[in-house]
Amino acid sequence: MTNSEIVLSLAAAALAALVSALLTVIVRPMLLRVALAKPNPRSSHRIPTPQGGGIAVIGATLIAAGAFIALTGTSAIQVPLAVFGATLFIAAVGFADDLRSLPILPRLLLQGLAVAIIVFMAPDKLHIIPAVPFWIERALLLIAGLWFVNLVNFMDGLDLMTVAEVVPVTGGVVLLGWLGELPALTTIVAAALCGALIGFSPFNRPVARIFLGDVGSLPIGLLLGWCLLQLAFHQQFAAALLLPLYYLTDATVTLCRRLIRREPFWAAHRSHFYQRATDNGFTVWRVVSEVFMLNIGLAIMAVASTMTSSSITRVLLFVLGCIAVTGAMVRFTRSR
Repeated sequence: MTNSEIVLSLAAAALAALVSALLTVIVRPMLLRVALAKPNPRSSHRIPTPQGGGIAVIGATLIAAGAFIALTGTSAIQVPLAVFGATLFIAAVGFADDLRSLPILPRLLLQGLAVAIIVFMAPDKLHIIPAVPFWIERALLLIAGLWFVNLVNFMDGLDLMTVAEVVPVTGGVVLLGWLGELPALTTIVAAALCGALIGFSPFNRPVARIFLGDVGSLPIGLLLGWCLLQLAFHQQFAAALLLPLYYLTDATVTLCRRLIRREPFWAAHRSHFYQRATDNGFTVWRVVSEVFMLNIGLAIMAVASTMTSSSITRVLLFVLGCIAVTGAMVRFTRSR
């Protein structure tokens, strides 16, 4: 990546942080009237709090990323345009759900449409596993993308939790872009998303004055999934798995446990490991701090995996990441 593209990604992050903070201040009074999340037995907050702060985060991300991608003068602008369009669409679906809960089937179908745009607009030449037929791979990516979007939504259940996850992950993506493992377009989008969440974080820290809402968590999952998909397309499988490993593991293990118990997996609950931690005496700050530091470690392992040509080393790094994530989850299940 050239020095000018590094400067553009840093500038995109700075602009997104500024715009995100400003938009949060502007939209919060409106959300207090139309999108107030009231506490219930399954929620982590105790006082009514406006949700919908994702309007500011996603708006800032798209504004900053779009402006600086245009400055690159690239001819591949149709790819981010499709990604931005899908992001706006799924954000609208999320906001509708924030205002009035949508039935599960229409919600999943609309989310699936947004993911399909991302998956099937990818150039045909991009193939993760050549031995797998193209359309089968794309269908599997559609299912995986839909799950990833929803797991990011599921995990957004604690003040600052999404910030603690997405900032290290996008930071890792940006660093990999600087090292030449990703295109400039992906790097700039990741930098803008990172900056937007940093700008939002002062309003979402415990005790949060505003939540992201589905209008934030769903498109954040979509954009983050697209960034990780670019890593997989560039054959960096270990990095693509290591970066979101905590979210993937917590959400997937929790879903499997609920399915085994025949519980409705789509219903609100407090059985994620980070939620169980707060029930077991961990403070919110302690939980999000541990998740943040864990993700910093996973990002370092992800970057290291791209700097070696040894498959054994990459497997060992992935195993080390799994051990670190498992240790954190086990710790969250124990009473303090």
